[in-house]
Amino acid sequence: MWVRFSSQAPVTIPQCLLPRPTAAAARRVIVRRRRTIEDVATVGALDGIRVLDLSTGVAGPMAAMLLADHGADVIKAEPPAGDPARAEPGFALWNRGKRGIVVDHRGDAGARRLANALAGADLCVVSEPSEALAGTVLDPPAAAAAHPGLVYVHMPPYLADAPWAGSRESHALLAAASGVAMRQVSYEERPVDLIYPHSVYAQGIWAAACGVAALLERRRSGFGQVVTVAGVHGTLITSTGSLGLDEAMPPRITATGPGGPNPCYTRYVCADGQWLFLAALTPKFQHAAFAALGVDDVLADERIGGDLDRLVLPENRGWVGARIAAAFAGRGRDEWLRILTEVDCPAGPLGRREDWLDHPQIVATGMRLELDDPERGRVVMPGMPLVLTRTPGGVRRPAPRLGQHDGSGDGGDGGDGGDGGADGSWSPRTVPSGPPVPTGRGSGPLAGYRVIDLGTILAGPYAGMLLAELGADVVKVEPPAGDSFRERGFTYNRGMRGLTLDLRDPRGRDAFDHLVRRADVVVDNYRPGVLDRLGIGYAALARVNPAVVALSNTGYGEGGPLSDRPGFDPILQGLSGMMTAQGGDDEPVFHTIPVNDVAAAALLVLGACLALHHRERAGEGQRGWTSLAGIAALMQGGELVRHDGRPSAPLGGRDHIGPGPLDRYLRTIDGWVRVQASPRHVRALRDAGLLAAEPGGVAAPGASDEARLAAALAATLAGLRRDEAVDRLTAAGIPAAAARRFEELLTDPECLRHEIVHRHERPDGTSYFTAGRFAWFTRTQQGARLLAPGLGEHSRSVLVEAGLSAATVDALVAAGLVTEGEPMVPQILVDYR
Repeated sequence: MWVRFSSQAPVTIPQCLLPRPTAAAARRVIVRRRRTIEDVATVGALDGIRVLDLSTGVAGPMAAMLLADHGADVIKAEPPAGDPARAEPGFALWNRGKRGIVVDHRGDAGARRLANALAGADLCVVSEPSEALAGTVLDPPAAAAAHPGLVYVHMPPYLADAPWAGSRESHALLAAASGVAMRQVSYEERPVDLIYPHSVYAQGIWAAACGVAALLERRRSGFGQVVTVAGVHGTLITSTGSLGLDEAMPPRITATGPGGPNPCYTRYVCADGQWLFLAALTPKFQHAAFAALGVDDVLADERIGGDLDRLVLPENRGWVGARIAAAFAGRGRDEWLRILTEVDCPAGPLGRREDWLDHPQIVATGMRLELDDPERGRVVMPGMPLVLTRTPGGVRRPAPRLGQHDGSGDGGDGGDGGDGGADGSWSPRTVPSGPPVPTGRGSGPLAGYRVIDLGTILAGPYAGMLLAELGADVVKVEPPAGDSFRERGFTYNRGMRGLTLDLRDPRGRDAFDHLVRRADVVVDNYRPGVLDRLGIGYAALARVNPAVVALSNTGYGEGGPLSDRPGFDPILQGLSGMMTAQGGDDEPVFHTIPVNDVAAAALLVLGACLALHHRERAGEGQRGWTSLAGIAALMQGGELVRHDGRPSAPLGGRDHIGPGPLDRYLRTIDGWVRVQASPRHVRALRDAGLLAAEPGGVAAPGASDEARLAAALAATLAGLRRDEAVDRLTAAGIPAAAARRFEELLTDPECLRHEIVHRHERPDGTSYFTAGRFAWFTRTQQGARLLAPGLGEHSRSVLVEAGLSAATVDALVAAGLVTEGEPMVPQILVDYR
C-alpha cells in the first residue's frame, strides 16, 4: 500500500507545552492513525459524486482535491501542454486523489469529448476567466443550459475577468489589486509581497464548500447551477475583518512594524535570542500576562486608566510594547513559556517552516502524509485537515502523470460503482425535467437548514456567518455577558440571530436542548472537553437529536501532546514557521490576515455541507473536527511539500517587495505597482518605452543584466502616476496591477457591480462598509445584507420558535439565564492586528 502516515517526530517541544495526555487522548491518537494507515479506501461523504476538474494553477485544483479527499471520483482534464503548475512542488498535493486525461477543448473532437464528460459529471471546476471561455463548450451559461443537472464551479483569478495582461492566476497581482498587500503591517507605509498565496488557498477551500452546498440544493430541486467563486472572493474570505470600514475614517496606518499594532498580541524576542508569540487578546489573558511579566502597573498608568482598549491606541502602543519587550528580554523563551502556561495565557514558540510536517502534534493528528508520486518519488505533504467520523474519506492515489489514465480503462475504483471509464466517459446522468423549484432571490443554497453557532472570537462565529451567507438560519448562542470579541469582531458575526443563554445552569441546558431538537448543525471552537463538561458534547447532542451534525475547531486537534492547549491563529502562524519564512533574514512577520482562523471557518462550512450531504443519503448525523494546527499545514501546503530535488520554498524579508528584479513592487509618483515580468518581457518593455532610462546610469556598478534592466524600469515608473503605469504595462502585455487599499474597493465599479462590498447605514445617518457577497449562485443567490446581532437581540423569538412558552422565557430572563437586547450599531474600532 503506497499511502501512509509517518511516525517520524524529530522536533523537540518545551516541556511546559507537553501536558501528560489522558488515556482518552492516547486512544484518539491510535484510532486516528490506524484508520489512515490501514483503511485508505474508507467511506467518503461524496462517494458516487463525479467531478471533472478542468482547472489549472492552485485554487481550482485545490478545491477538486478536497472533494477527492472526501470520496468524489475526480478526473483532471488537462490541455495538451499540461497544467502549468505541474512544475510546482505543490502540484503533488493539489492534484492528489485524481485520475488524469488530456483534452483540448478548443478543437472539435475535444469539445465533443468534454461535452460527453460534462453529461456524466455532477460537478465541474473551471478556472479560466469568462472572456476566455466565451464561445466554447465551457462557456458557463452555455454549459449550464446544455447540462441542467450540472453544478458548474467557476473560479476565475480575479472577478469574471482579470484586469492584468494574460489573465492567469496570480496571488501577487490579486493581493495588489484587492488591497491585501497594502494592508499587511510593515516598517514603512508600503505594500508587502506575501510569499504565501493565502487568498488563493482560501479561494480553493471556499469554492469546495460552495460546490457541495450547490450539490445539497440539487438533491431538493434536481437542478445544478453556476457557482462563481473568484479570486476576489478568496480575498473576502481572508480579509473580512479588514473590510469593516467607516467612510468617515482615514485609511489605516500600517507602518507599525512587522509585529502589528497590538502590544498584547505580537511576537517578542527573549533573553536567549529565541522568539515567542504572546496571544493575550482578551481581558482575561491580558490581566494574566501583565501580572506574569511583572508589568501590571501599566494598566494603572493614567494613559491607560484601566481601559484595556487604550493599549492599542497609536499614542500608547509604543511605550506599552517597550515595557513588555524589556520584560521578555530578562528570561529565556522556555522559561517564559512555562510561566505563561502556568497562568493559562496563550503563547507559543516561533518555529521553522521546514520542521512543521515533522512536529509531533502534526504526526499525532494524521496531518503528515507520505505517498509515492509517479514523477517525484516519495513525497511528504499535509494530510486531510477535516475529519468526519462516519465518512472519513482518504487519499486514494497520488497526482497523475499527464494523460496517465487516457484509454487505460481504469474506472472501477472511483467511487462510481465501476460504470465510468478513466478517460472521462462516464455514463450520462439523468437530465432533470421541468422547471426547477422556484427559490427567489435571497434564499441561498442552504435555505431551510438550521445551525447553532457556539463559537467565540473568530473562527467559530465566522463559520456561522459563512453558513448564513449560504442561506442557513444561524443562531449565535453566547453567555449572558456576551462573546468578548463581539464588538471588535462584529464583521465575523453577521447574518446570525443572537441568543444569550447560560449553559452552566440546568435550566439553560434544557432550553438549549429545545434548539438542538430542531437543529441540523452545531458549530463550536472550544478546547477539547469543554462542551462535555458543560453537558453539551456530541454524545449529549446525539441523544437529543441523532441526526445532528456537530463540528468543532480546536487549536491543535484531538490527541497529541498539545491537544489541550489553547490555540490562537498567530500562535500557529508562529509555531508552523509562517512568520519566520515571511521575515526571511529579518524579524519574523505577523501576518495581518488571520490565516488559520479564516481558513478554519471555511473548512468548517465545507465539513457541514459534506456531513449534510451524507445525511441526506444515509439518514445519519456525525461529528467532525478540524484544527488550527492542521490548517497551518494546509495553508502553506505548496511550500511544505517535500521530495528529492524540489527547489527551495520562497522566503521573504524586511518589507519584502518581491522575489526577483523584474518580479516585484515598484514605486510610482503616487503609489506602487506590482509588476510580474521576466526576461522574456524585455523586448515588450523596451518597445513600449518603459525602459527609457537605458541600463547603465541607474544601476549599481557590476549589477547583472536583469538588475540593470529592472533599475531602468524602476526609474521609468518612478516618473509615472500609478494608474498610468499599469495602463502602459498592460498595453505592452506585461502582467501588472496597482497596489490598492481596501478603501479603493468601495468606489470600484466592478467591485460594486459584483457586490464585493456592502454599505450599511446607522440610525444616525452615518455609514460603514463590510464585505458583501462571498460567491454568486445563478439560481439560489443569497440576497440579504448580513448584519451583526445585538447581545440577546433575538433571544425571545428564537426560544419561542424552539417550543418554549412565553412564561418559561420570562422565567429564564428573570433568573438572569437569558438576556434580551437591542440591535447592534457597529463601530469601527482601532485595529487589533
